[in-house]
Amino acid sequence: MLLVLCVDLDDDLGRKTAFDTPVVGRDNVEEAAVALATADPEDSDVNVLFEGVHLADRIDDEAVEVAVVTGLEGSDIAANRAVGEEVDEVLASLSTSEEIRAIIVTDGAQDESVIPVIRSRVPIDGVRRVVVRQAQDLESMYYTMKQVLDDPETRGTILVPLGILLLIYPMAVISDWAGLPGAAVFGFTSGLLGLYVLGRGLGVERLLDRSAEKVRNGLYAGRVTLITYVVATALLVIGGVRGVAMLETVQADMGDPVGPLQVLAALVYGAVTWFTAAGITTSLGQITDEYLADRFRWRYLNAPFYVLAIAVVLHAVSAYFIGRGTLTYLAAMLTAGTLLGLTSTLTFAIAESRKSRQAEQVGQ
Repeated sequence: MLLVLCVDLDDDLGRKTAFDTPVVGRDNVEEAAVALATADPEDSDVNVLFEGVHLADRIDDEAVEVAVVTGLEGSDIAANRAVGEEVDEVLASLSTSEEIRAIIVTDGAQDESVIPVIRSRVPIDGVRRVVVRQAQDLESMYYTMKQVLDDPETRGTILVPLGILLLIYPMAVISDWAGLPGAAVFGFTSGLLGLYVLGRGLGVERLLDRSAEKVRNGLYAGRVTLITYVVATALLVIGGVRGVAMLETVQADMGDPVGPLQVLAALVYGAVTWFTAAGITTSLGQITDEYLADRFRWRYLNAPFYVLAIAVVLHAVSAYFIGRGTLTYLAAMLTAGTLLGLTSTLTFAIAESRKSRQAEQVGQ
């Protein structure tokens, strides 16, 4: 049996029409194609669906079925996974004892990225890429360029580098008036272009969008961690400044050149108190959010105690190496940090175990 499989990776059919996917059957696929063409005549997936129906009608020497599978808009990985799940549904709906083979119909290379996912489920006899024939006159070229530039992603990819390049001449004129060398202009412009290309390549804009979305959701949801992160950042900055100040003090006290170990110890000694406050602040904020979201676990309370235990150890070790703590103080603090970590672990483990047993008894 031959399966003509039309692939719509970004789920234009599901988003623009009322059809549930996957769509199986020649008549159903034709209705879906008409519905998508009515909703958006310019969508290239319309041609994919009609091509699938056309191929099914042309093959008359064996049993043929045509189906449409869709993915998800956005992430390619999630879209491929969704297509795989819909292919499984289509195969399960086919009642035949014959071996099933597939012909894939797509509208471009992006949709063809899902072919390995489909091949893992059914043998593929061929791939049909649908290309729409258009008149190559000036009006068609203008319309095509207009459509490309209307796409936000394409517009950012083409116009931003072009705009940076066009700034070279006016920036050169301005630098000439200011008495700056021309090499500085070219260096600055190429740096801007390089940062933009690097950011696009690494997907920095998507990371920034996700970060902004998380911050916005956190503000609307009333997350305490937003406040604690800001406070912790300020504490970390203060800690860094205090660490540098302590290093200068140690260098002035010792007089002799300070070795790398003493430099590190001085920085830690000056900053550890502030870093500890930052760690405790963020952990308490996270614990509060987990409690408000009804996801609280007793073991979460270990975090601030672990931070405090590590801070005690680091403070004692750094104090010893810069001559501000005795060996007895170091041993006492190492013991205290170890006992603090063990005590918190055992205490909250017992508390969580008792809570679990009480929940089981209530459930029984």
